[in-house]
Amino acid sequence: MKVSAVIVAGGRGKRMGAAVNKVFLPLCGREILARALTAFELCDKIDEIVVVTGADDVAAVGDIIERDGIKKAAAVVEGGRERQNSVYNGLCAVTGDVAVIHDGARCLITLEEISAVIADYEIYGAAALGVPVKDTLKAVDENGNITGTIDRDRTVCIHTPQVFGAAEIKALHERAASDGIAVTDDCSVFEHYGRTVHVTMGSYDNIKLTTPEDISVGEQILKRRGQAK
Repeated sequence: MKVSAVIVAGGRGKRMGAAVNKVFLPLCGREILARALTAFELCDKIDEIVVVTGADDVAAVGDIIERDGIKKAAAVVEGGRERQNSVYNGLCAVTGDVAVIHDGARCLITLEEISAVIADYEIYGAAALGVPVKDTLKAVDENGNITGTIDRDRTVCIHTPQVFGAAEIKALHERAASDGIAVTDDCSVFEHYGRTVHVTMGSYDNIKLTTPEDISVGEQILKRRGQAK
């Protein structure tokens, strides 16, 4: 079984307020993307890495790959208009049987988490990292009035990686595009077409770096781990 990682790194990151793609911002001195790529390079479950990024960022991604010795990097491809288009472009470039789809902005992912979600894919046929919801969740109507309480014990926040059979998720993305279905993650594609995705419990550290405040939190996590280099 050959396992391919698709690292999605094409978002402009408007909420970060930066003039460049947020994955190029430093986190304790190393680019966010560099930290994400290193995690997948060091994980022995991963055989190849495909990075999806903006057309203007392809060369910069290539420079990071060369500088940091990311030997598993097989391709850097241009993304599409929306995230699901970018994922599809990445899936078209993989050569593995299994696709491990990950947001490049989640650079605090650990080797153990990557391995665990792949192991659950082997058991269940599809798996995604997630964590239990801590807050009380309320449903609201169009006027912002509470209409009910959502069962917190049966609710999770979904992270990445999300792991699927490469051919199956690629085919479902093609079907979703044909049907005009818009999704924000790859589990949603599976769900829409009646497939089941198992949740692998991960860590609250696996945050997506989206706002300037997240950079400060991420640096604290790295310092706590002794990885602030």
